[in-house]
This record gives sequence, structure tokens and C-alpha cells, in this order.
Amino acid sequence: MSKNNTIKKREPVLMQGNEAIARGALDAGVNFYAGYPITPSTEIAEILSYELPRRGGKFIQMEDEIASISAIIGGSLAGAKTMTATSGPGFSLMLEGIGFAKMTETPCVVVNVMRGGPSTGLPTKPSQSDIMQARWGNHGDAPAIVLYPNSVMESYELSIRAVNLAEKYRTCVVLLSDEVLAHMRETVNLPDLSKVKIINRIKPTIPPEWYKHFPENPKYPMPMASFGEGYRFHVTGLSHDEKGFPTNKAK
Repeated sequence: MSKNNTIKKREPVLMQGNEAIARGALDAGVNFYAGYPITPSTEIAEILSYELPRRGGKFIQMEDEIASISAIIGGSLAGAKTMTATSGPGFSLMLEGIGFAKMTETPCVVVNVMRGGPSTGLPTKPSQSDIMQARWGNHGDAPAIVLYPNSVMESYELSIRAVNLAEKYRTCVVLLSDEVLAHMRETVNLPDLSKVKIINRIKPTIPPEWYKHFPENPKYPMPMASFGEGYRFHVTGLSHDEKGFPTNKAK
């Protein structure tokens, strides 16, 4: 093994599922987190509230889950890799925002650490009852990317994959977990960072007047401009044309 590989090699570490998700998000390049603390997902926010500012990122505790999903959509449109984490009741509140992210083709990741329900339910007990909601929760016909790890190591790996898929396909990706997996501790062998595949969004290189934020025949990954970079596009939850302006025209 070369000296460089020796430096990059990481030792096995004992961690819980929520910590693995947070570490995966950081290794994937997440640099903006907005969320509202809710059991049993709170450790994700706690870790990122400490780590993101140290790495030049931003952490914001919002007033509720509706504000949280709105904030990560806005952060993504401004060029950040964004994530939030919640549990059942909070995930229900985020569903309209998740649909908005899909309609506006805005990459972001929502972690749902499931617990017993309905309503406030059983905050400290496990459940897997949000799977159908994650797939079909938003109204209308919208494709969904939903990942569900089965171990602490997979929590790390699929956290990275969720961010990559969100950036590649410009959509909201849901990462599911549950109370047992979130708080279970396992020894994890984290890979060398040089071997971790990371997908970053592509910036447009064409003149601003040629840019179409929502091309009719997208090829993924496709260029995505951010607000403030000189490229003009409109963002709306309505059906829209290639530049984002509302239209009733059938595609």
C-alpha cells in the first residue's frame, strides 16, 4: 500500500445508524441542512449541526417540517447539496414540498427515520409503515426514488447513493430508516474517500440566452444553473415550459 493510501485509510469505527447517515451525507458533499428535531432522527441533526459549520457548510434549525423542506429546496436552487431528516409526522408535513421538489426538478434528500404511528404515535418504537407513503405520498403522477438500508454500513452507503441520485436525476430522494436501525450500533469499515463515488451537478457552459432549465428531452446528468450565476429561469409548482414559465401545453 502506498503512503497516500495509508493516509486515506480509515480505521473501523463503532457507530449507530443515524451517525452513519450523517457521515455518508458529509462524505457525499452535503453542505446545507435545514431541519426540525424529531425522535428518532435527532442525532442526524445533532451531528450535522456540529460538523457542517466546521467544514464551511450551513446548518439551520427551522420552526417546523414545512419550513425545513422549503429551506432545502431553496438551498439547492442556490447551488448547495441539501438534506433534511425527520420522522413520520414530520414526513407527512413535508409531502407537498417533496412534490414541489419533483415538479421543479430540484435535487435534495429527505431522511425519514420511521417510528410507530399514526399521529404522534410511539416516538421511541420502531415501525416500517411509511414505505407506501414514501412511494405514493405526493399527489399527482411523479416518479420516486426511495432507498432503505438494512444495516449501519448500508446506512452510510445509501446516504451517499441518495445524494448522488438526487444530483444526477434532479429530484427529491427519500432515504428510509427506522428507530432500531437508527440507534443500533455496529462496527463499520468506512471506505477510503478516494474510492467513494461522488456525483456533482454539472454547470452550464452555454450562453445564458441559450439556457433551458427544463429541457423537453433531458439526458442525465444534465447541466443545472444555480440562482445568481447569470442564467435566467423561473421556478413554479405549475406545469411549465423549458424555461420554467407556466403553460397548459401538453408535453
